[in-house]
Amino acid sequence: MTDQTPSRRQLHLNAFLMSTGHHEASWRLPESDPHAGTNVEHYQQLARTAERGKLDSIFFADSPVLFGEVGRRPAGKLEPTVLLTAIAGATERIGLIATASTTYNEPFNLARRFASVDWASGGRAGWNVVTTAGPDAARNFGVDDQPAHAVRYERAAEFIDVAQKLWDSWQDDAVLADQTGGVWGDDGKIRTIDHEGKHFKVRGPLNVPRSPQGHPLIVQAGSSEDGKGLAAYYADAVFTAHQTLADAQEFYRDLKARTAAAGRDPETIKILPGIVPVIGATEAEALELERELDRLIKPEYARIQLARTLRVDPEDLPLDRQLPDNLPSEDEIEGAKSRYTLIVQLARREQLTVRQLIGRLGGGRGHRTFTGTPVQVADAIQEWFDGGAADGFNIMPPVLPAGLETFVDQVVPILQERGLFRTEYSGRTLREHYGLPRPENRFSRQAATVAAAAV
Repeated sequence: MTDQTPSRRQLHLNAFLMSTGHHEASWRLPESDPHAGTNVEHYQQLARTAERGKLDSIFFADSPVLFGEVGRRPAGKLEPTVLLTAIAGATERIGLIATASTTYNEPFNLARRFASVDWASGGRAGWNVVTTAGPDAARNFGVDDQPAHAVRYERAAEFIDVAQKLWDSWQDDAVLADQTGGVWGDDGKIRTIDHEGKHFKVRGPLNVPRSPQGHPLIVQAGSSEDGKGLAAYYADAVFTAHQTLADAQEFYRDLKARTAAAGRDPETIKILPGIVPVIGATEAEALELERELDRLIKPEYARIQLARTLRVDPEDLPLDRQLPDNLPSEDEIEGAKSRYTLIVQLARREQLTVRQLIGRLGGGRGHRTFTGTPVQVADAIQEWFDGGAADGFNIMPPVLPAGLETFVDQVVPILQERGLFRTEYSGRTLREHYGLPRPENRFSRQAATVAAAAV
């Protein structure tokens, strides 16, 4: 696919950053820094690299639990909104997205935190909404087990609604800053929200003025039925995982249709599948890098993590046999349903042994890994983009910083030459990068409706 005809649609590209890279063995490479996960300057430099490539945004995953075996890969993480604030001062345009859980937070605190990041960055903040699966996280918050899947998503929907009400509790012109008259703000343009729902009771208003974007961008990453339902109503962008073009196309069609059914313009939700690009100057060089990384995987650790995902004992997963037939059904899985299904389907479809499956998951935990030259990577991206499977991609470099630098310096120029990606930023906010409008303040709209009815 080398068509040079400019496309009317433009790709959206997000860099998903993870310490030394997404491949679980990346930290073992001689050039990697095993302490990168707590090095703020490391992330600031990665963000500047992504900004040099004119990418829409960078993104940090997060969970309120120590995840996995610490012997397997770097496990310590900085709290991402704190990290984004440090990155905001080191960059000018790149969007800044962080994960935060609706299960183990309260709406007022998170609404305030993301509004603050939006102010600190000049309108570049995004919130990746997750419901957080797993009993280990639950036990960090005084409960014995996670709430049921449907309950977590029900709470998440109300949580987002409350947060958006809080962001709207100040009208845009509430701050008068009248030094001569001695009036800083207009009390009549700041209001309580008086929310009372099944999960939350919040009076408001927020103690932060309405931020540059009005609402920070809402990102959602669950691909279960409940996850897609939540995204259709609230998400501005969706991070998802697919192994095949057909699966990605079906997800894309389904979610766009759900968004329309929810009364929204389907163009206002951007779908970004993950891709792990293993890039070499030649195909042979790329394949050798992939083999080197896979050789460094410690299967005894990887098998433990796979067993946790599949809800079985590690002893039930002999390395050189295929997955057992008696795995739990999807209905029995209360957390990460869509990822569970993707992994099982991948193993069954390609008849992989556990050892082979571990290798396939080592780079992206179920996201698509593509190995090849810069042109081949650009072709793979364009195929899904033009084929109705994606509005852009969640770029997941297997090794950092080298993988991001190679993508920015060698793949992005090809996409730009094909007319698929911007050569310069046209806006300053994250919403402008994604081509999304600034939300109208719901309370201002309600007041205008009441005033019009009274005339």
